[in-house]
Amino acid sequence: MSNKSEALINPPVENLLDQVGGSNFRLVALAASRGRQINNYHGQLGKGIGSMVPPQVSSTSRKSLSIAFEEIAAGKIVPAEDTEPALDEDAEILKALLGEDAPAPHEDETA
Repeated sequence: MSNKSEALINPPVENLLDQVGGSNFRLVALAASRGRQINNYHGQLGKGIGSMVPPQVSSTSRKSLSIAFEEIAAGKIVPAEDTEPALDEDAEILKALLGEDAPAPHEDETA
């Protein structure tokens, strides 16, 4: 038995979290999405030229999720920027829908 402690997951989760900004959810969503893309790529092999992107790293793993984690660790796959509108934009949309005289959603009504 070796004295050396090895991580069960290679690359370590801490390194993967650093690559995606520290969000567990973002890491899981990104890896799952990329894993499905890799699965689809392997599924369409031999059926002509497809539009799927092949794995971006050399890996000894045959599992698509492991390959996705290796791609994230190598910096080949990065999360997309958030496309959610800012709170101010939401308030403007709400005002436009309710009318200009409607109060803003975060205004204090005790005044």
